[in-house]
Amino acid sequence: MNIAVYPGTFDPCTNGHLSIIRRTAAVFDRVYVAILNNSGKNPLFTLEERIDYLKRITADIPNVEVECFSGLLIDYVHQKNAQVIIRGLRAVSDFEYEFQMALTNRKLAPDVETLFMATEARYSYLSSSIVKEVAALGGCLDDLVPECIRADIEEKINKMGEL
Repeated sequence: MNIAVYPGTFDPCTNGHLSIIRRTAAVFDRVYVAILNNSGKNPLFTLEERIDYLKRITADIPNVEVECFSGLLIDYVHQKNAQVIIRGLRAVSDFEYEFQMALTNRKLAPDVETLFMATEARYSYLSSSIVKEVAALGGCLDDLVPECIRADIEEKINKMGEL
């Protein structure tokens, strides 16, 4: 069985993330969307919210499982018997960091490959940070995030602005 892991913070998940998930699921038998639970990061959305959002937007993709992990990605990949880590690239600016991480993971686990998947051109500008900023400033999130979680994101950010 060909198994891939697509790791990320997904704070929140965007249409660009969903595109990568769908395209990965078309190539691999099983895809684990692995949400990083990193105490060093301070995400806006709780781990539970991010898990819920990703489960909802991938509910129609039978070979995708959403989980969280902490610690070394490579340990999680081995635990899942995966052979591949998927990393999305939006622009050349993403490549240097992603390449460094791929080489580090290769050093730690020579049996695991990292595959880079270029985003669709229509999402090349899109990031979770941009989504949060647009929402915080009252902008329209149509076509930025999956429709089924858009209202949840707007509501959370509006509540944050009221504090």
